[in-house]
Amino acid sequence: MASIKEVNDRQKWEEFVTSCPESNFLQSFSYGQTHESLGKKVYYWGIFERKKIIGVSLGVVENAKRGRYLAIAGGPLVNWKEKNLIKFFFAQIFEIAKKEKCAFVRIRPQIKDSEEIRQILKENQLRPSPMHLTAEHTLQLNLKQNPEAILAQMRKNTRYEIKKAKKLGIKIVSTTDIKAVDEFYHVQAQTAKRQKFVPFSLPLIRAEFSSFAKYHQALLYKAVLERKPLAYALIIHYPTESSYHFGASTEAGRRLPAAPAILWQAINDAQKLGIPRFNFWGIVDKNQTKHRFYGVSVFKRGFGGEEVKYVPAHDLIINPLKYFPAYVLETIRKKVRRL
Repeated sequence: MASIKEVNDRQKWEEFVTSCPESNFLQSFSYGQTHESLGKKVYYWGIFERKKIIGVSLGVVENAKRGRYLAIAGGPLVNWKEKNLIKFFFAQIFEIAKKEKCAFVRIRPQIKDSEEIRQILKENQLRPSPMHLTAEHTLQLNLKQNPEAILAQMRKNTRYEIKKAKKLGIKIVSTTDIKAVDEFYHVQAQTAKRQKFVPFSLPLIRAEFSSFAKYHQALLYKAVLERKPLAYALIIHYPTESSYHFGASTEAGRRLPAAPAILWQAINDAQKLGIPRFNFWGIVDKNQTKHRFYGVSVFKRGFGGEEVKYVPAHDLIINPLKYFPAYVLETIRKKVRRL
């Protein structure tokens, strides 16, 4: 008989999460602490069979303008073939979300998209969300190859830019100093204005970096030429996956091969740490030429790798009267923001 109860032991939680090859930082204890430091309520649910953990799910209660909801990004980490267990999980989550007075639960499971998984979600009363919840379409690089093999699968122009950066004398430095995040954010704000997107808030980026850097799982990289900053990247080096979570370039950096040099350094660092894959994070389909992230997707594809599509975000409706106005608002927002 399965049961759900909170797990407050970081070591026990991390041991299970890192034992799941599909996992990444989204279900880590540090990700939960990131949101706790921002004043949010976070649940660390363990799914138990007697005393053994057979699944986990990190949930964050979000108080958004469109309504209060429970977000489960990259989870639950559980055996999706056990349909009775999945049914039990969603029944429990429904009751918890109801007590929290949430309008809905939004999940984006860390499992590849398929008709089978969508059918399981449908059978448990979930419906496709109008908006995404973290990257659904990603580009991932297998790091269990030697550097020469990784370089060989890159686009010719990407290899050339990496070599050019070295010839130009572009240096890559990295740090765990929280003060560097403010410098990065200033450049990211300029990048967002230039590319017309809404950046993540400074408090969130500071909280995330601080939570992971504390356990040597995050680095802020900077490309420099003659003491002038060119580009930045915040990389989370979680044991199961390194993730290119945030990036930004200065005006000077846009004209020089700084970003490829940073990512090549991050890839090499991830390999040295024994991390099995590098996730370039979100991309869009090749035919979505009008999408605002089309350009950055072209850049990421230059590194080669495998495109992985996870099952898209789904919603479990708790309060229909509050959910459907939020659904309409998010649908409009998606079109306006060209997402």
